[in-house]
Amino acid sequence: MVFILTIANIAGGLLLGLATLDKWDGERNFFNKIAGVLAPFQTVIGGALVVLSLIRIFGGHNWLFNAVSLLGGFLLLTHAIGKAPAFGDTLKKLSDKLMPFKAIIGIALLVIGLINLFN
Repeated sequence: MVFILTIANIAGGLLLGLATLDKWDGERNFFNKIAGVLAPFQTVIGGALVVLSLIRIFGGHNWLFNAVSLLGGFLLLTHAIGKAPAFGDTLKKLSDKLMPFKAIIGIALLVIGLINLFN
């Protein structure tokens, strides 16, 4: 489960932090190519981040890393959140408030994923 969350953190970080990573990359478009491959799986990655981070938060593991994963998952699920009839409005407002921090959360997810990968 930890490995899947680690991979989801790295993939989600690449998708959310693409604007910043593209600036660092220059003209090679390395990160754009990776994001192009990952984009069709955005909902799956976001769902994995939300579900696995909630399991780990309630399991008593490192809550800070998992809270960032949870926020990243919400940002990746923005397009699907609006379709939820029960609490779609509340989750949509949360997602809209997090949107200005999209790149920061993405880079944090990438760093957390890489730390967990090499730890």
